[in-house]
Amino acid sequence: MKPIQKLRGEHCLNLYISHELKSRLNEIAKRYDRTTSDLVRAILKIGIPVMEGISQAEEIMMKDYIQLFRRMRQIRRIKE
Repeated sequence: MKPIQKLRGEHCLNLYISHELKSRLNEIAKRYDRTTSDLVRAILKIGIPVMEGISQAEEIMMKDYIQLFRRMRQIRRIKE
């Protein structure tokens, strides 16, 4: 007897989303005559670089904030 082979590979991703989000995705897919899978793939391709940019901006802001906080603390120590 042959062992059971998985139909899905390492590249497969299962997501649990709200009913509202799924219905919204289905509506958009229907409006633009695309499959929901194609729509989700496109959103991920577009969204990943955007999310990376947002994350990098947050990192820079946090580093700058920490540096500013340290400078302010040093100034307070000097004044005292």
